[in-house]
This record gives sequence, structure tokens and C-alpha cells, in this order.
Amino acid sequence: MNPQELKTVLATGLLSFPLTDFDDQLRFNAKPYAARLEWLMPYGASALFAAGGTGEFFSLEPGEFSDVMKVAIDTCRGKMPIIAGAGGGTTLAIKYAQEAERVGAQGILLLPHYLTESTQEGLIAHVEAVCRSVKIGVIVYNRGICRLSPDSLATLVDRCKNFIGYKDGFGDIELMVSVRRKLGDRVAYLGGLPTAELFAAPYKAMGVPVYSSAVFNFIPRTAIEFYNAHAKGDSKFTEKIIDQFFLPYVALRNKGQGYAVSIVKAGATIVGHGAGPVRPPLSDLKPAEVDQLRALIQTLGPQ
Repeated sequence: MNPQELKTVLATGLLSFPLTDFDDQLRFNAKPYAARLEWLMPYGASALFAAGGTGEFFSLEPGEFSDVMKVAIDTCRGKMPIIAGAGGGTTLAIKYAQEAERVGAQGILLLPHYLTESTQEGLIAHVEAVCRSVKIGVIVYNRGICRLSPDSLATLVDRCKNFIGYKDGFGDIELMVSVRRKLGDRVAYLGGLPTAELFAAPYKAMGVPVYSSAVFNFIPRTAIEFYNAHAKGDSKFTEKIIDQFFLPYVALRNKGQGYAVSIVKAGATIVGHGAGPVRPPLSDLKPAEVDQLRALIQTLGPQ
């Protein structure tokens, strides 16, 4: 799949980030990870982002990253595109991107670099170096300390033919509209705020019709139904699910720092597809919070 073909895939359909399975010793657990992908694929997401944010990329060491990618690509080969997370400093991000390309990933999601603030010139140099290190498509996650301006993004699109996607993690309306107006249809746009379903309607109004769903990991039927209703403009259905599930879910998620991942792992365990505990510095939900999440999932019916 060349970069422009990947860009077309990213323009429609639900995207998701599968959890990474760990055993009780916090080691990568390949067999249940493959089973997780087999379970999720038939629900119809357009692409999966392996070793992404919800997949705890930040806690994986390079050897584990390779193992995760190999399992994902072997399991989904010919069925669904796999896009790999990559991040850290420029040299390390290049190594992750090149390894993902080597084992057969169709694209890269470039996550924010580590710790240091940067000038726009520095951010451009970082992203450009990663793009030039591979031939597959690259999507930039504008979030945290990676805050690329519309002009910087336009420079990157001009210089890097495989820079084909922009994922927004700020929720800054002015920035998002400015980026969309500046770049037009030269990239695919993805909504990337935590629990993206809450923001799907306003993003669509800004010209960003696609988002990545974390809850697809444990309520895949509902996640797909919500996306299809959103795509058709069925606000009656989406508003019902927002009131019934997403608003109380977000209230529960906000009880702990880092719960955006922990609550998804708890949900997967509740529905019988557990992925093991999260790795430090994240922490798992407390038992009472798990009970609240279980009751909330039950309101949605079988998945």
C-alpha cells in the first residue's frame, strides 16, 4: 500500500488502537494479542494502529515493539492495514519507523517526541527526518509538546510526499480550522482527543470526518454503530449513546490520571477479552471503579 492509497483508507471509516496484551509479570503476551486482533477485525474498522497510545507504546522497549508489530502484521495481513506507532527523539523515532516498515506496516503514526519543548524549525526538522527515513505513509499526531503550526505543516507537506495524515490532539478550534484551510485535501484528517466520540460532531463540522476509537477495544459493536450513525448524520442515535454511555464513562475516566488507557483495559477484561494490567507509571482502576464501568457497559447490551 503506497502512501496515497493509505491516505484514501484514512479518509473514511472508524480507526482504532488495539490494546497491547501483558501477562501478570508485565511481559508482552503474543498469543492473546493475536486473538484480540482476530476478534476485532470482523467488526469493520478501516485500520488498526498497533503499539499506539492505547497500546502503551510509551512503555514498550524496542524489541517488544518489533514483536508487537510482527504479530499484528502477521495476523491482519491481507485483511486490514496496520499503522505503527513511532516516537521519542528523532534518532529513536527513525529506528522505530524503519523497523515498522521492515516488518511490513503500511504506515507510521508519529507520536510526540520526548520531554523537550522545540521551535517550529526544530519540529519541522524532526518530522522531516522521520518521513525521509521511510517510504510508507506518515501521520503526525499534533499533541502535547508537538504543536506544529499550519505554516509548518504546509512546509512538511511540500517537502515530504509520504506525509499524508494529520491527527489532532489539542481540540483547539482555531488551530484545527486554520490547519484544514491551509492544507485542504492534501492530507487525511483524524480526530485524536481521548474518547473521540464526544467530539465527533464538532470535528466533522470542521472538516474532520474520521476519528480513532479507544472504546472499540471493548464495545466494538456500539463503537461501529455510533460511527455509522455519525457518518449518516443520525444525531438522535449518537446523542442517545452520548447521554447513556459516553458522558458517564468520561466522568469515570477522569477520576485518575492516565485512566484513558487503564479504563480501556478494564473494559476489555469485563467483556471477556482481558489484556492484562497496565505498566507503570500507569495504574489500574480501583475495584469500585471497575464495578461502575461494568454496570455502564451492561446498559449497552451484548457486544
